Amino acid sequence: MSMTIKDLATEEQPAWCGGCGDFGILNTLKMALSELGEERHNILIVTGIGCGSKCNHFIHTYGFEGLHGRPLPVATGAKLANPKLKVIVVAGDGDTYGIGGNHFLHSMRRNLDITLIVENNQVYGLTKGQVSPTSKKGTPSPSTPSGVIEEAINPMALAIAAGATFVARAYSFDMPHFKQLIVDAAKHKGFSLIDVFQPCPTYNRVNTMMWYKDNLYNVDNNGHNPRDRDAAIRLASTGMVNGKLAYGRFYIEEGKYTYDEDVAKVVAVPPVEQDIGNIDIAPLMQRFAWK
Repeated sequence: MSMTIKDLATEEQPAWCGGCGDFGILNTLKMALSELGEERHNILIVTGIGCGSKCNHFIHTYGFEGLHGRPLPVATGAKLANPKLKVIVVAGDGDTYGIGGNHFLHSMRRNLDITLIVENNQVYGLTKGQVSPTSKKGTPSPSTPSGVIEEAINPMALAIAAGATFVARAYSFDMPHFKQLIVDAAKHKGFSLIDVFQPCPTYNRVNTMMWYKDNLYNVDNNGHNPRDRDAAIRLASTGMVNGKLAYGRFYIEEGKYTYDEDVAKVVAVPPVEQDIGNIDIAPLMQRFAWK
């Protein structure tokens, strides 16, 4: 039986700042989960550490709050242990593209069948507004009072180059569009990235709700073909259309083998289905013995 949004409610309530994009992400994710038709015990939400990474406290499914920068390894282990799980990772831009950048890269090249939702507010909101890997060059902050001197990372171009097979960008308060992206990403077989633009009203005074209203361009409504890899690379290289930030489906590749499918060829019975009451490791030791 499909879940309703009410079924996903918990007793805990978020304490985010008013106007934070995390509210849009949380509510949109609930809408998408209620539409997916999955049973609650088959859904796992893995998060890192950050303001929005508390979202699994507010959604009544299985959840795991990992270390900062480490939600993708946790999600990998869970998916390989129980391939039937629908695994969704929710983490911030610093969490994912900064300290977690190595895991981000290798999760994509393996094409794991998981969905990653990145809360991209261009600051480290939880720790008082330092610049993140997505902060625009020149941005002043408590950690860079003279302005950041690094170029911002381009997660869309990186994702396509590294092997992700569903690469999209959303805006947290365009909820109908964002909800459909989550549904499509969760149904997609392979690694799905949704990078989500969101305002941080406390620490990012530039990229506000009004700023996004004037500076976003929805490529899904304007002729972009996400199955054309060359077009996707051109779009991702700048992330801009007509001087505005592009959002929507950048790139989709279907039919590519996933890491968990290849693992299943080697491990016939996933760990979740194995009998742990009578384990004989002798065959395993023999198989890996040096000859």
